[in-house]
Amino acid sequence: MTAEELTAALAAAAGADALADPDDRRYWRDATESQGVEARPDAVVRPADAEAVARVVSWCYANGVAIVPRGGGTGFAGGCVAETGGVVVDLSRMTRVRAIDPGQWRMHVEAGLRTSEVRRIAREHGLMFPPDPGAAEQSQIGGNVATNAGGPHAFKYGVTGAWVTGLEVVLPPGDLVTVGGPLRKDVAAYDLVGLLTGSEGTLGIVTAAWLRLLPAVEATAVVAAAHPGPREGCAAIDALLATGLVPAAVEYLDGGALGAARGSYPFELPDDAGFLVVAEVDGTADEVAAALPEAEAALGDGAVAVAALGERAEVAALWRWREGVSHAVEAVHGGKVSEDVAVPLDRLAEAIEATAAIGARHGLDTCSWGHAGDGNLHSTFMIDPRDGGQLDRARSAAHDLFAAATALGGSISGEHGIGIAKRGQLGLQLDPAALALHAGIKRLIDPKGLMNPGKKV
Repeated sequence: MTAEELTAALAAAAGADALADPDDRRYWRDATESQGVEARPDAVVRPADAEAVARVVSWCYANGVAIVPRGGGTGFAGGCVAETGGVVVDLSRMTRVRAIDPGQWRMHVEAGLRTSEVRRIAREHGLMFPPDPGAAEQSQIGGNVATNAGGPHAFKYGVTGAWVTGLEVVLPPGDLVTVGGPLRKDVAAYDLVGLLTGSEGTLGIVTAAWLRLLPAVEATAVVAAAHPGPREGCAAIDALLATGLVPAAVEYLDGGALGAARGSYPFELPDDAGFLVVAEVDGTADEVAAALPEAEAALGDGAVAVAALGERAEVAALWRWREGVSHAVEAVHGGKVSEDVAVPLDRLAEAIEATAAIGARHGLDTCSWGHAGDGNLHSTFMIDPRDGGQLDRARSAAHDLFAAATALGGSISGEHGIGIAKRGQLGLQLDPAALALHAGIKRLIDPKGLMNPGKKV
């Protein structure tokens, strides 16, 4: 099939104004760019509605053309990279809020709506959409659903899937299907919402989602405690959870990450700080006022410095700093290979130490930070992206990291997904029967293997 024939077919399916330039390198990559993960698609189409998505999928499936769904392009696993060519289906034009029902604590939105917009709309109605994955200004709700994205506040509130009650999705060979909906409880059928959430576009394309909301919290406060090292810091996290408090978020930075981001830390940080724990409490003003000193006491035991931050501006400044840690780490050498393994919380200190040991073994500057309450590490090998040898060593180190995480009873991914970057690694975590079940589900729903081929399974 010629490029002209492909273009004509997609224009007929979605409209000539839906076509984008496949030579636009933005469509070649996602946030794995520094790892060299990129590929040119044969075509890019930007449908304006779900029916157009269905027509595109129908034509592609009938003609044996691979289909690669794309949200905001902020993923860290190469999940929206058209590795084998085919058609990238960009959902960014689909931004309608189909319904907002404040009294019912719910909203119905299309897949291309940015995460920050979902959260803003909820706030304007006195509500909150708790999931807060990174790059909220660029990431889209469809991509969040496709990867079951997490974030700092997943400790208390759960990952994206906990807030999805229904999906509209295009499944092969081009059927527009609704599963779930605006209801809070539904156990009548197989959990297809759960199956499709986190499937990374390998089973279908999410075009809209029903989202559950909560009343916005009245107040928040943060405790930031610096400790000498990971053993002391993780012991403080254990002490915090033993109080019975349920923090909204519990984050950590090891010495390497703290060193990279120290210069922009908005408060005083002593030279002997080698590990930072950040915990947020939320609720009514009275609940937060009662919880803050208890959290400060638990995290401050043995700390070299501790700060209790109750003013709105202070809390916002700390979270802005935390959001910039990834960029600060990347700036050390100009690139990084960052993986998001997860382990049981009682093995967190071991996983942090294992990350450092693996990096040293491969001759790479290494650090980690992440969602301590979930045992979710962003274990990171810092590289000069122009040095192919460093990139190869970082990829090898990542494989060692996956083995170490699973040996500790953990997972090869806490929130980024599998995509291309972790392809072939699920066998470290799943037994052969479970792997075969995954492959069987894929064959059942996508018998031609055209939905985001080469990803996830």
